[in-house]
Amino acid sequence: MLALVTEPGRAGTARIAEVPDPPGDRGFVRLRALEVGVCGTDREIVAGHFGVAPRGRDTLVLGHELLAEVIADDHGFRRGDLVAATVRRSCRRCAACDAGSPDACLSGAYTERGITALDGFASELVSERPEHLVPVPARLREVGVLAEPAAVCVRALRHARAVGMRQPWRPARALVLGTGAIGMLAAVLLRLDGLEVWVGGLEPPSGPAAALVAALGARYVQGGPGAVPAAAADAGGFDVVLEAAGDGDLIAASLGLLARNGVAVILGIDGRARDVTVDGRTLGVDLVLGNRSILGSVNAHADDWHAAVAGLGAAFAAHGDVLRQLVALRVAPDRFAEALAHRGVKATLAFAG
Repeated sequence: MLALVTEPGRAGTARIAEVPDPPGDRGFVRLRALEVGVCGTDREIVAGHFGVAPRGRDTLVLGHELLAEVIADDHGFRRGDLVAATVRRSCRRCAACDAGSPDACLSGAYTERGITALDGFASELVSERPEHLVPVPARLREVGVLAEPAAVCVRALRHARAVGMRQPWRPARALVLGTGAIGMLAAVLLRLDGLEVWVGGLEPPSGPAAALVAALGARYVQGGPGAVPAAAADAGGFDVVLEAAGDGDLIAASLGLLARNGVAVILGIDGRARDVTVDGRTLGVDLVLGNRSILGSVNAHADDWHAAVAGLGAAFAAHGDVLRQLVALRVAPDRFAEALAHRGVKATLAFAG
């Protein structure tokens, strides 16, 4: 079968290659890949900055955002069922993984499909254990490939609520920084929760991202790190800030954008070796007197995946046109370079119709 592979640590090695079919192990469900989403993590792996091949191999099958179809009745699934699949796998040696929470792995020795030591889903056929599969209703066929980034958002917002609810807290206003898939899906989920939502991005107000934000009933703010504090002051601060742009300056500024008792969740990654600045009063005064909190979040628990699919269903009913437009590019696997170069919200590799 054909798959999109790369050699981690070596830029320019991504290619479509013939790989063996997945084994027909009775403990696995066989799947036909329909769509595989492409994100910044894939771009970093292809650029040679990240990723680990399975033991004893030089190549890694890419892809961790899967929408697939079950090939045959098995393990409670029916032929033709649509499924997504979780990404992270247990390290098998820490308390968090033993409790079924590899998203909170304590050892850091977890593995991940298409990222770290496990082949991904960007292949014509896939096998996966049933406990890692997440049913996707047929009516979400157009947007089911968004389950993985939606699950990341659900986990982040779950943690924000857990921290915020340590005291009386009724969040009303949220700021999302970044207009990629995670930023836009976070905005969708926050709007479904009834919050007033602002979204910050670099695109001009006349661009497509700003139009999608407006269609959600949210407010778009254009500009870099300097423009967002002004927006925060205008709004009176935010109960929730979700940073999904991957910019160190915005991450550092997140605390100063919060209202009293507010929670900032950092999802974006900025690996550049550089200094960023935080006003000392923000840390030494506002953080303490304002009961403000900042935390990082990544990946998702299985419960978050199921909640994400439910959230996609609710969002599709309320904002179907917006969700459809988030997947802005679908290309055949041999055109993977176009998907990697795409800078809209989401591009996918379409393996089957």
